[in-house]
Amino acid sequence: MSDNGVQMSKKKIVIAEDEPQIANLIKYKLEKSGYEVLWGADDKKALEILNQHGADLVILDVMMPVMDGFEVLKSLKGKEETKDIPVIMLTAKRMEEDVLKGFDLGAEDYVIKPFSI
Repeated sequence: MSDNGVQMSKKKIVIAEDEPQIANLIKYKLEKSGYEVLWGADDKKALEILNQHGADLVILDVMMPVMDGFEVLKSLKGKEETKDIPVIMLTAKRMEEDVLKGFDLGAEDYVIKPFSI
């Protein structure tokens, strides 16, 4: 609650990550920090969650089962309703061209696995 008694909504973060251990670690840490976190175990599920619930931030794995994260990022940035949502790419792909591709497509940051929470 704020000082005037009005309940403030939590910022919502959608995680698109197919490795449950990584997703749960990120989810736990973000929830402890006061965020509402929704997790999609694959790209399709994450997009469904995003379309249904919206988000203030997306954490997006690059190597996903159906579409890769770059395709998902391109799709998000190409739609009026999702183009302004910040996206952090999360991946084991550490080649410079992959990092540059993420930024060129509109990612705000690029975190390489393994990482410190």
